[in-house]
Amino acid sequence: MYMEKKIVFSGVQPSGALTIGNYIGAIRNWVELQDEYDCYYCVVDQHAITVPQVPKDLRKNTLDVLALFLAAGIDPEKSVLFIQSHVPAHTELSWVLNTMTYMGQLNRMTQFKEKSRRAEENLNAGLFTYPVLMASDILLYQTELVPVGEDQKQHLELARDLAERFNNRYSDTFKVPDPLIKEFGARIMSLQDPTSKMSKSDFDENGYILLLDSPDVITRKIKRAVTDSKGTIDYNEEQLGIKNLLNIYSAFSNEEVDEIVIKYEGQGYGKFKGDLAEVVIEGLKPIQEKYDYLVKNKDYLEKIYKDGADRAAYQAMKTLRKVYKKIGFIPR
Repeated sequence: MYMEKKIVFSGVQPSGALTIGNYIGAIRNWVELQDEYDCYYCVVDQHAITVPQVPKDLRKNTLDVLALFLAAGIDPEKSVLFIQSHVPAHTELSWVLNTMTYMGQLNRMTQFKEKSRRAEENLNAGLFTYPVLMASDILLYQTELVPVGEDQKQHLELARDLAERFNNRYSDTFKVPDPLIKEFGARIMSLQDPTSKMSKSDFDENGYILLLDSPDVITRKIKRAVTDSKGTIDYNEEQLGIKNLLNIYSAFSNEEVDEIVIKYEGQGYGKFKGDLAEVVIEGLKPIQEKYDYLVKNKDYLEKIYKDGADRAAYQAMKTLRKVYKKIGFIPR
């Protein structure tokens, strides 16, 4: 008997080149999900403008992220790959859900608190309400599973609350999404501060490795990665820097952490870091080569995002029409 596949939704902001943290924690997992689920993967350009963007850079970054999705193994035949602003239903649903979202819920969002501290001159309404747009992204596609890290669980809770609130008020309309959390490798930490998640917005460029970094840059950043004075390669909470580097090594080599620890028993950090740099460089090489090919083929990228937007819009409008009818809007 034919079983309908569950729907998965996820997205990445085009706010600069992607890091190996984005790849290990999200995109690589998306590739694995394509065979088991109906996947919608989105470049969320509308979320990016909660902080000021240079228009030409935003356009370039959006295409870069799309090309990196493809280079990393997202297959447009298996998944719906699209750009958020190309499907107006995202913002249309967001307005409806805004009218059902309590101020107190948005005030409690930890990411808003963090971002507002960093953006006092640009403390705009979008920064406050973007979790509602994120909920709309998810609910539009009747999403059942959302791949999330620990830092995004709060946003998914809001999406679940809004789905249930709408369903209770107007009858069943949205599926209530569940988190899909990968236990290992879901969080790659900063190379300079292993208590913080690796982020391209880090003020210290030595804290992150970009998917498009050159071999020399990767080697330099790994050599400068924070370790400790113990001098042993071990996987524990007292050696967070080494623990993070072991996670990266394991992700790119497909070796178990325990095997790597045994391999470097009695060896110093210098040898380990040198080998790790090689593993990362080799792991990124095919992605970088495919990316270079794709960005030279703008017509192909355009076809991918146009087809993806058409497929996404078809599903999104089915949900939006239901929502509009239930709240009392006259059909257009």
